[in-house]
Amino acid sequence: MLIDTTLREGAQLFGAYFNVETRMRIADGLMKMGVEEIEIGWVGQEGIIEFAQHLSAVNKNTRLSVWSPCREKDILAASRLPVDRISIGVPVSDLHIEKRLESDRQSMLRKLAAAIRTAKKAGFEYVSVGLEDISRADADFAMSMALHAEVCGASRVRLSDSLGQLTPLAMEKLVSRFRSRITIDIAVHCHDDFGMATANSVTALEAGADYADVSVLGIGERSGIAATEELVAHLALRGGHEGYSTDVLKDVCLLVSAAAKVPVSRTKAVVGTDIFACESGLHTHALSKSPDLFEPYNPESVGISRKLAVGGKSGRAAVRSALNECGVDSSATDLATLTEAVRQLSCRLSRPLTRSELLKLSNGELLS
Repeated sequence: MLIDTTLREGAQLFGAYFNVETRMRIADGLMKMGVEEIEIGWVGQEGIIEFAQHLSAVNKNTRLSVWSPCREKDILAASRLPVDRISIGVPVSDLHIEKRLESDRQSMLRKLAAAIRTAKKAGFEYVSVGLEDISRADADFAMSMALHAEVCGASRVRLSDSLGQLTPLAMEKLVSRFRSRITIDIAVHCHDDFGMATANSVTALEAGADYADVSVLGIGERSGIAATEELVAHLALRGGHEGYSTDVLKDVCLLVSAAAKVPVSRTKAVVGTDIFACESGLHTHALSKSPDLFEPYNPESVGISRKLAVGGKSGRAAVRSALNECGVDSSATDLATLTEAVRQLSCRLSRPLTRSELLKLSNGELLS
C-alpha cells in the first residue's frame, strides 16, 4: 500500500546527502515500520550498488525497487542490482515531451514499449511505469500511455502529480477513471506544493489506488511529497491496518531530520513534541476527565508524551487539577487568587509555568 521513497525522492531534496550507513539506518526503520515497498534510489546514484547488496542481504519481507529513466542502458544497469522491481519514469504532458525531450506522443509510446520490453527481458517480473506530470497532461493521452503500458507487460502505473496541482476531489476523479480502465496496480505520487499531498494520497487509496508514494517528513524536491509518518499513522490508527508499527515513527523522523538537516516543528503532525501539550483551561480540564475528548489517538502509540501545564490560558479547574497532580490539597487553596497569579506570571514569562513555579505560587512565594 505504501512505497517509501525517502531514499530516492527524499534524497533529491536540496542540500540533503545520505551516506550508505545513514541509508541503511533509514531503511531499517522503514522495514520495522512495515512499509510494503522501499524505493532505494535511482540508477547511477552514489553508492547504490553497495547499498542494494547490503540491503538485500538483511531484508526479509519488504519489496525493493529502484528508479530508472526511460533509457535502455539505465534499465540494464538496474537489472544488475538485487532488487525486486524497477520504476521507469516517463513524462506524459506535452510540456515535458516537447520542451524537455524534444519529442512527440507517438515517439513516447514507442519508447515506453521498448523500455518495458527491455526490463522484462532483463529479468524484472514487476515493472512500474511512472506517468510524470499527469495533472498537466492531456487526459486521453495519459490514459493511452497507461493502457499501452499494461498491454506491453507493465505491472503498475504510477500517476505522478509532479507539481502538486491536484485537489482531493480531482485526485478521486483521476484515480477512479484509471481504475475503471486498467487492471494492473495503480500508484500515486503526490507532491506537496499546495499542502495537499497527504490528503491527496489518502483520497487516492480510498478511490481505488493500490499504492501511494511517501517520504519521511515529506522531504523531496521543492516542498516534497506525502509524509510517511502521516500516512502510516492514519492507516494504522484510523484505518485499522495492522501491518504498520507506529511506535518507531518518531525515531525514524528524528534520524531523517538530522541527516537531511530538516528541523521537526514542535507542532508537526504525528511526531511533533508538543502535539499533545495543552494549557488551555477548557481542554486541560477535559483531558483530565477523558483524554479522548481532545486527543485523536493515544500519544504513546506514536512515541509522544502528553504534557499538561497551567499558564495564561488556564482556568480554576485546570489549576485545581494541576495542584492535585502535585499532591497539594486544592480544597485548602484560594483558587481564584492562585489562578490569577498563575496567569500573570505566565504572561510575564511568555510561557506556561513549570511544576516548581506552580508550587511556589501555591505556597505564597513571590517569583521575580
